[in-house]
Amino acid sequence: MARNLTGRIATGGLVILIGILLLLSTTNTVPTDSLWDWVPAIFVLLGAWALLSSGFRNLTGPVMVIAIAGAFLARNLELIGESAIDTWWPLFLVLFGVLLLIGRQRRSRIHTEIGEDGELTTIAIFGGSERRITTDRFAGGEVVVAFGGAEIDLTDAEIDRPPATIEAVVLFGGAEILAPDDWNVKLDVLPLFGGASDERKRPDEAPRRGDGPDLVVTGVALFGGIEVT
Repeated sequence: MARNLTGRIATGGLVILIGILLLLSTTNTVPTDSLWDWVPAIFVLLGAWALLSSGFRNLTGPVMVIAIAGAFLARNLELIGESAIDTWWPLFLVLFGVLLLIGRQRRSRIHTEIGEDGELTTIAIFGGSERRITTDRFAGGEVVVAFGGAEIDLTDAEIDRPPATIEAVVLFGGAEILAPDDWNVKLDVLPLFGGASDERKRPDEAPRRGDGPDLVVTGVALFGGIEVT
């Protein structure tokens, strides 16, 4: 849970910081020209955190973010010339190809039993995560996605004490939740330039477990989407 809290803090902190910079700029409260020069540093730090939090299993996304943001930061701080990026940008393609060749894919596939409390914790930042849940006591959990994607497969899971609740925070990315057809799913998501939907094709005669929800999905989708399929 501490790891998930860190992911929420990192995502929320990034949004707050960019919002403050935009507010200072639009209100002309303080000169922000020099502050904007340091914005790439935020992405360098976020990429480094994503790299470390994945145990270096997720290389491609974080390394590319660090490399590109680092290059723009160096340019802003006049550590390299203005034309350096225009001249050497093909190196980013070379780096991307090398990361693919060494076999470290963006998407890590995890078949897992979740914690003793039956709760799920998934973080996908500048990359992807696929998790298949097979526990018979699923209780919900938290999903944090920023500039990436997450797929949660619950088709083999059972809920001991419904409803289970998943709190999802999606920023510039997507989260897909695969749920059994006979589950009653309630979406209570705040979409901000994004969306949340239940895409399951359920005929009227499809069995229902009861009147109440089996799974409740809450949270926010900011420039992203949350789908139940």
